[in-house]
Amino acid sequence: MRVNDETIVAIATPPGRGGIGVVRVSGPGARAIARALGGSLPPPREARLVTFRDAAGAAIDRGLLLFFPAPHSFTGEDVLELHAHGGPVVLAALVRRACGLGARPARAGEFSERAFLNGKLDLTQAEAVADLIAASSEAQARAALRSLDGEFSRRVTALVQTLVRLRVEVEAAIDFAEDAAESAALPKLENLLVEAGARYAALLAAARRGARLTGGLRVVIAGAPNVGKSSLLNALVGSDRAIVTAVPGTTRDVLREAIVLDGVELTLADTAGLRESEDVVEGEGIRRARVELARADLVLQVVAADAPANPMAAPPVGVACIRIVNKIDLAGVAPHREQGPPGVTIALSARTGAGLDLLRAELRRAATGDGLEDAFSARDRQVQALERAGAHLAAARAALVTATPELVAEDLRAAQQALGEITGTFTSEDLLGAIFSTFCVGK
Repeated sequence: MRVNDETIVAIATPPGRGGIGVVRVSGPGARAIARALGGSLPPPREARLVTFRDAAGAAIDRGLLLFFPAPHSFTGEDVLELHAHGGPVVLAALVRRACGLGARPARAGEFSERAFLNGKLDLTQAEAVADLIAASSEAQARAALRSLDGEFSRRVTALVQTLVRLRVEVEAAIDFAEDAAESAALPKLENLLVEAGARYAALLAAARRGARLTGGLRVVIAGAPNVGKSSLLNALVGSDRAIVTAVPGTTRDVLREAIVLDGVELTLADTAGLRESEDVVEGEGIRRARVELARADLVLQVVAADAPANPMAAPPVGVACIRIVNKIDLAGVAPHREQGPPGVTIALSARTGAGLDLLRAELRRAATGDGLEDAFSARDRQVQALERAGAHLAAARAALVTATPELVAEDLRAAQQALGEITGTFTSEDLLGAIFSTFCVGK
């Protein structure tokens, strides 16, 4: 455990008024603060009703005092919790009193950071704490809880163990070249690489699904003017959020709305119609639309059933896309779903609602993949680290038959280090600061 000689304090409950508010203290001064504020140090993990007193001995409030001695606490340090009435004035007075007794205000995420540094949580679990707090749906909360329970970390660790076995075999080939045929037989290494590749592919797919679940799926509605993009947004949201007129170019800016489908949050972005335009304002809207398309996880490419498609409105290459044929009520076409070489096409009417159930089902599939039963929360940072590990793993496999064992070993080492960035085995202080600065104060 890392020894930290600073004691920190923060309000751990949300701002505002409530029946109960909690002030949390962590560090070597927690015991003295408990005695000064509450008159005595209660037994570990036993709630004690006390009168909290200021420096002059006057009562601040009556509430519960709990003490969690190190290392059996959230942070791994001595931790004190003061449960008082949830008024801002009372809680601020308790924080001031703790600071007067030697504590300092905690930084955002500093309690979780200390838990990580003291080995109570790995980095993936610490980030899951923030994801659980920020969850806006039950599915997000369940996934964050799985990561907090260590599901993501266990799968990363299993992959690391396979890489370690590979590295042992390859290092043996380097150190004992005369026994290389026996210690690092090519078939054995190939089998281990196949095993690592299978574990990696499954983990990457699960992490990407977790990242979509945690951050929400960015869905951009794009197409030429007057194909019904804004009408489609309104239909999916269930209210008239976007202005709809028969005048081409009505939408000039990006309009975003969030919806939740089966516990997964989707951020829908309605964009300006894509076409050639000399209008300065419309041109800026088109530029913003193309920026939004480049950031999209999924594009709904809308065309009108009663008009030819505009080639300018095609989505960027490499971005997942669902083709929407809108206005089928004007063309006398029934709603339907087609699976073709370009991908999925759904024919619907945003005006009448016909076929919207087909689109919602397709959006659920795009967001959840095989489902959310075993999903864990993940972040873009973790997915990017996995992708780097995968690139090194692929390079190691290619180098196995075309290069020296030293190059294979280096790629395997780099893959293991990239995986270590996920759980915090290999992590820079700058990255830690960036991660924990996004947490709540008091957590």
